[in-house]
Amino acid sequence: MTVDANPLDAKDFKQAMRQCAGAVALVTVGAQHGTRTGLTVTSACSLSDSPPSLIVCVNRNASAHARIREEGAFAINFLHEDHAMLALTFSGQKGVNGDDRFAFGQWTRGVTGAPVLTDAVAAFDCVLAQEFETKTHSIFVGEVRAVSHADAAKPLIYLRSSFHTPQEIRETVTVGDLDSRHLSWTDFS
Repeated sequence: MTVDANPLDAKDFKQAMRQCAGAVALVTVGAQHGTRTGLTVTSACSLSDSPPSLIVCVNRNASAHARIREEGAFAINFLHEDHAMLALTFSGQKGVNGDDRFAFGQWTRGVTGAPVLTDAVAAFDCVLAQEFETKTHSIFVGEVRAVSHADAAKPLIYLRSSFHTPQEIRETVTVGDLDSRHLSWTDFS
């Protein structure tokens, strides 16, 4: 087997990744007013339920990166459809930085001290359990100490360079000659 030694063009990689939907979340850190910061990510996901833990990839140039290490705690706040402007604010696109970003949205202090968005689709208050470094990012593993969720909220996702909400597939799906039931995750559990 021969492997092409030429590296993949970053533009091609980014264009392909734009075709993959990602849940939009805010990673927040800072127990005290004036020291809080955060960023918008689509790189957060579940790792395990034993112990309950998540991973998030954070660019080492992000202001929150060093703060997560210092605090040893952070929150991952998954956003809903009404949070698009909040996502843009925490991404830096609105010119608001650091603690000033928390003037938008309703926040409370989690059990770890990290800022938690009160109306998030799901919020996970975590202690930093492990960290892995890559060339540009760190992968932070957070063990969850507290969780909250809003079952009725429609999650915010990012796809093809814009925000969307998921739509449940309700029509009947035919597989060969067999009619399948209406698709719903509850049908599979």
